[in-house]
Amino acid sequence: MGMSVPQCLGQLHIRKGVVGLATGAGFIYLLYKAIKAGIKCQPPLCTTSPICIARECPGPGERALPQEAPAPEASSVGGPKGLAIERERHGRDSGELRRLLNSLECKQDEYAKSMILHSITRCVYLLEAEASACTTDDIALVGSMLDDKDNSVKIQALNTLKAFSGIRKFRRKVQEHSIKVLELIASIWDSELHIAGLRLLNNLPLPDYVHPQLRRVMPALMEILQSDYILAQVQAIRLLSYLAQKNDLLYDILNCQVHANFLNLFQSTQPGSLLFEVLVFAERLSEGRNSPHYRAVKWHYNEQSLHEALFGDESRLADRLLALVIHPEEEVQIQACKVIVSLQCSQDVGVRPSVCQPSRSYFNSGE
Repeated sequence: MGMSVPQCLGQLHIRKGVVGLATGAGFIYLLYKAIKAGIKCQPPLCTTSPICIARECPGPGERALPQEAPAPEASSVGGPKGLAIERERHGRDSGELRRLLNSLECKQDEYAKSMILHSITRCVYLLEAEASACTTDDIALVGSMLDDKDNSVKIQALNTLKAFSGIRKFRRKVQEHSIKVLELIASIWDSELHIAGLRLLNNLPLPDYVHPQLRRVMPALMEILQSDYILAQVQAIRLLSYLAQKNDLLYDILNCQVHANFLNLFQSTQPGSLLFEVLVFAERLSEGRNSPHYRAVKWHYNEQSLHEALFGDESRLADRLLALVIHPEEEVQIQACKVIVSLQCSQDVGVRPSVCQPSRSYFNSGE
């Protein structure tokens, strides 16, 4: 009470500073508590999304364990038991794949089936032991999804079958769906479905009994090759390159009708990945038509055939190949040279079947 005015003002200034510090510290503490509470808050209900694949997923309606909370038991290396991959590494079955397959048998809507199949695919790739423990009935169940009315379900089923085809004991069972896959590719114009189906077929050795169906879908494969979707084009031409090595399918490929601008596929402006595959395809066709087995028959081709576009008298393939010899990508250059050599040999084989002479050229003398 006996303080002067200056003393009172100084004391008030000190008190304000203390209050300010306390308020600032309180704000920081509250912010820390909020962040900590946010980290510790319960995650959303576990779903069939990809994040549940590597982590053990509780039953329907339950919540997954928080990431930082340990599961009831710990692994021998101190890690949480909840990680499905970690559990498999130490010889324990997470049961995740089996739960997903069981749920697929239940009545589900299209979206749920699509997500379950996506999760099964991830599990097959990530959980090798659990995938190997599956049965052929599981493959049949996944294959039955190819008859679903929804294209997204079909696409996910194709991806799942491809994942299972990487396991040797399931390859034959997956092969049984080859004809159905070819039917889907030929009857549905959907780029994502084409990519998934062709990737599956390219991952399988196709048995001879599939060849009649392959002949029927050849025009569709050629249309996909001439589409504007690079990923589908690459997968289609990889399959065609494989089929070009089959003696009983070579003529069907060469006589398949193509667009007038087919040689645009050999333009240097095309992506290098596609160019390389196109050149491999051309080389295999050239080698196939030069084989004694093929040359033993006099074949007739329609005017718009692939044969005429590549090897006919009016073909401008030579011009395209010469331009690709100086392509920026080395593998394209090398493959273009291989095709040129193969075409040169095809001309010489017509004169002397046993020897490839440089006397006659597929190219003009000036070139």
